[in-house]
Amino acid sequence: MKPILFALVLLAAGSSVSTAGADERFPPITNKTVLQECGDCHMAFQPQFLPKRSWVKMMAGLSDHFGEDASLDVAQVKEIEAYLTANAADVSRFREGRKMLRRVDSKWTPLRISELPRFRHEHDDRDVKRMLDRLKVKTMAACQACHRGATQGYFDDD
Repeated sequence: MKPILFALVLLAAGSSVSTAGADERFPPITNKTVLQECGDCHMAFQPQFLPKRSWVKMMAGLSDHFGEDASLDVAQVKEIEAYLTANAADVSRFREGRKMLRRVDSKWTPLRISELPRFRHEHDDRDVKRMLDRLKVKTMAACQACHRGATQGYFDDD
C-alpha cells in the first residue's frame, strides 16, 4: 500500500509543477479572426507580447503596417483590437506578458516586439545570429522558425 501512496504523491507533485510552469508560457490565441487575419502574412503574435497602447496604435495604422497595407473592414478591426487589448501584456494575468514589459517606459509605445528589452536580451548573442543564418530566417518575426511551439505560446529554446 505504501508504494501506491508514494506514487500518488509523486503524481500530484508533478501535476502541480506542470501547472505552475504553464503560467510561464504565453496562452495560444483563441480568436479565429486574429489567427486568420494576422496569421495571413506572419505568425499571429500572442497579445501578451505588447502593452494595450501598442495594440491600439497598431490597429489604428493598418493602412501602413510595417510598409504593407493590412487594412481590414471596421468589424474585423473592432474584433481584433478588442481581443488584443483585452489580453495585452499590461492587462493580462499571465506572468510572461508582464515580464515582457520590464524596463519598458510607460511613455513608450513599442510596435515591434523585437525592440523590447526582454526580447533583445533573449536574442542578442552570436549563437542566435548563427542559427538565424543557418535556418535562412529573414526576419525576427518568424518565431516558429526557431521555436516550434511558438503558435501555441511555447518559446523555449528548441
